[in-house]
Amino acid sequence: MSMNAVERLKESVTLPVIMAPLFIISNPKMTIKACEAGIIGTFPALNARTSEQLEQWLQEIVEGIKEAKEKHPDKKIAPWGINFISHRTNKRFLEDLQLIKKYEPPLVITSLGDPSPVVEVVHAYGGVVFSDVINVKYAKKAIEKGTDGLVLVSSGAGGHGGTYNPFAFIHEVKRFWDGPIVLAGAISKGEDILAAEILGADFSYIGTRFISAEESGANEKYKEMVIESTIEDIMYTDAISGIHANFLIPSMKNAGLDPERLKKKEKIDLSELANTEVKAWRDVWSAGQGVGSITKIQSVEEIVEELTNEYNNAKEKIIKGAYHFTQNE
Repeated sequence: MSMNAVERLKESVTLPVIMAPLFIISNPKMTIKACEAGIIGTFPALNARTSEQLEQWLQEIVEGIKEAKEKHPDKKIAPWGINFISHRTNKRFLEDLQLIKKYEPPLVITSLGDPSPVVEVVHAYGGVVFSDVINVKYAKKAIEKGTDGLVLVSSGAGGHGGTYNPFAFIHEVKRFWDGPIVLAGAISKGEDILAAEILGADFSYIGTRFISAEESGANEKYKEMVIESTIEDIMYTDAISGIHANFLIPSMKNAGLDPERLKKKEKIDLSELANTEVKAWRDVWSAGQGVGSITKIQSVEEIVEELTNEYNNAKEKIIKGAYHFTQNE
């Protein structure tokens, strides 16, 4: 893979942000709006219920991006991406990989498993592959398999977040990797994006901040819960999906689950704790520790504009601080 492909990604955004693929929530409209706003929009392939529906979504995104570029020739329209489960347990592995080959997303983010089959396909058309990882072991494996970049999913991230402190994680990885890095984990404000850049990240991965977006596929109760919740409403547990992830405690209670029991047992049959069948993600909702910064429902465009203003203000403060420091030496 030529580094030019990664450089093109960085040069084609107005803010160094990737809108993280949100399971169940992300959709074509949300993805297109993110790209129009100047950040990389992504979605999970499995959000489309079938490969046939996925092809429809891919067509919609490709056409939507093309239309946006034609309508706003002077505006920077960011590239788009897709999240692909690269483990053989993915029953749609071959079918969806063929669709990636056909529609050529500029960015493919792999989760789980060996990314090398994806790398082979994506590099053939000049695209870029990033792999999300939660620890150093998986980071090294992804590099060995040819990934172009690493998404370091740190503590506090929504969904299947890791447990590493983001500062420590990125420093550790930089000891053996000088390629592209995307930092994930409770990044929800513009100053967080700048902090990630200062640490050496090329992009920030932001998911929870977009759950409450107008274009989001989350239902209205989910959006309101995210707005009303704080960091104390987040629980990291493997009792919901079998893999440790961050979930909203109020959604557990609404589903008839006892959060205290979930803390005590590693794996619980959700149906035994509720009057009805409860499903992870659909009934028990995920969010990251950055929920406290979300106060209202906004469009994707408004969220990106707010993040950009915060980012620029933070930069200005640092420049002014450095100036005053040198003047007073």
